[in-house]
Amino acid sequence: MYLRNVLKIVSLDNRGQTTIELILPLIVVLFALVGLAYVIPMLSVTKSLALAVGMVIFIISFVRTDLALYILIFSMLLSPEFIIGSTEGASLSRGVTLRIDDFLLVIIGFSWLAKMSINKELGLFLRTPLNRPIAYYLIICLVSTLLGSVFGRVDLKTGFFFVLKYFEYMIIYFIVVNNLENKEQLRKYLWAIFITCAIVSLIGMAQIPGGERVSAPFEGEFGEPNTFGGYLVFIMSIVMGLVLTCSSGRDRFFYICLILVYAVPFIYTRSRGSYAAGIAVMFAFIFLAEKKLLVLPVFLLMMLSLPFVAPNPAKERVKYTFTQGLNRQDVVEIAGIKLDTSTSARLRSWQEASKDWIQHPILGFGVTGYRFQDAQYVRVITETGFSGLFLFFVLAGTIFRQAKYSFKKCSDNFHKGITLGFLAGFIGLLVHALAANTFIIVRIMEPFWFLTAMIVMIPELEKAGEP
Repeated sequence: MYLRNVLKIVSLDNRGQTTIELILPLIVVLFALVGLAYVIPMLSVTKSLALAVGMVIFIISFVRTDLALYILIFSMLLSPEFIIGSTEGASLSRGVTLRIDDFLLVIIGFSWLAKMSINKELGLFLRTPLNRPIAYYLIICLVSTLLGSVFGRVDLKTGFFFVLKYFEYMIIYFIVVNNLENKEQLRKYLWAIFITCAIVSLIGMAQIPGGERVSAPFEGEFGEPNTFGGYLVFIMSIVMGLVLTCSSGRDRFFYICLILVYAVPFIYTRSRGSYAAGIAVMFAFIFLAEKKLLVLPVFLLMMLSLPFVAPNPAKERVKYTFTQGLNRQDVVEIAGIKLDTSTSARLRSWQEASKDWIQHPILGFGVTGYRFQDAQYVRVITETGFSGLFLFFVLAGTIFRQAKYSFKKCSDNFHKGITLGFLAGFIGLLVHALAANTFIIVRIMEPFWFLTAMIVMIPELEKAGEP
């Protein structure tokens, strides 16, 4: 009798019709339970504990996706890396690294799909202006990589893991877009991002007495100061946007204190690409801010005072660019100025890439099919060809236009500050990408796509809040 009632409930929806959305998840759960019963006895204590934690996070994600997103925010910069194997390819030969947030994204993604299958009214992908540019760019990356693998230019395992990482970034975007429901939720997410940045900044400050360049925590044996610098530039831009738009003196003072906390480790990253991005952000604020007469003198004063107030390690790092190659013949010379060996090597690799790109101009060598290039635009055109670079700029242009649309449409000062800061920070990242693979780097792209989703949804949240 009980089984008959259960079957009746499963087989009928609110209109008395059969619904696969209810049956399918039950079948998946049944197979999952059988699989767990088979696997658990063979696992070690550590793996069993990890599996239990994963199941708890899955349940949390299924019931309250917003709570899972808070966990994801903190894991973006605070999760360690694990080397699980080796990869091969023209662009690299190193261990395959996975991070805690990779597993979190998989768990949250599956719970999201399970929830969508049960509640079909939620929809799988909310329609936004970025959906098509994202899809086109991912398709071209996938096609070029598969073709590169067919013709022996790409190691399939290596290319697969890198393209999979691109898909992960977009999953973050779609999960946030589909689960952002009100302005208070947006505010809480943003503060979680600020708190995470403050934590890693304090960890970065602790590295300063050691004399090494500051980098983000849990980056393995060798840190990536340039990555950390790009991340800090972007988050500082968001906070600076709030400084310029908030009406409360107390709030403005608090935001300035946050910027000072972030600025200390930023300076000690000694990342020249990040410094250039920071200067680009200042000019972007001068151009974008509504109160230009107030912003212009402040930022000009900041830029003029930098040579006098910056610590010696930062000044030496900048000076190194123009002094290290003075007595050398093997460096690149531009307009009579000899550059350092590192910059010279990068410029030479760009020159070689510009010649090799002609071999596969349309679809490129495939992701990881060409030797490593420490510059986003050069890497995109060599790996995915002109079509990939074109679609990359289409996606970047759509993001910028949508952020500008949100800035013009929103009336709330808090939202205006976020969008203003995002626009300036995005310009900074585009400059940062001249000397780094900015739009591939995990620790920059995960917060970036999370914030992009928030920016895209701001006009809709304000409409929903109107009487």
